Amino acid sequence: MAALRLGDSGVPIYVQLREQFLRAIGNGQLSPGDQMPTMRQVAVALKVDLNTVRRAYDELERLGALELVRGRGSFVAVPPPAMQGHEHERETENLARQTLAAAAALGVDPLALADRIAALAAQKET
Repeated sequence: MAALRLGDSGVPIYVQLREQFLRAIGNGQLSPGDQMPTMRQVAVALKVDLNTVRRAYDELERLGALELVRGRGSFVAVPPPAMQGHEHERETENLARQTLAAAAALGVDPLALADRIAALAAQKET
């Protein structure tokens, strides 16, 4: 939780939190089954409203990254099995379009982004 940082970029706080947790899961800092800090712990540590943190956690649950267990807490979800066929193609297309839109909104060159994604994917395989 010490690695969580909020910026003044104009990006909503819940989006910043969601993205930081997704990065931590993606790079292996958080593994499937790991218990997440409570929403209250995050809110107090970052001095933000509890509802803001709840919104980030709700989105992470909707994305399938977290599993919220009543009375026990929030846990990093086990990733689903790899998609196949048309479903895989459709989801890949949707994710690519979302990523390109986010890059355009931030002024990031899409070809530089594609190169970076390829490099990160190659690192993950080794």
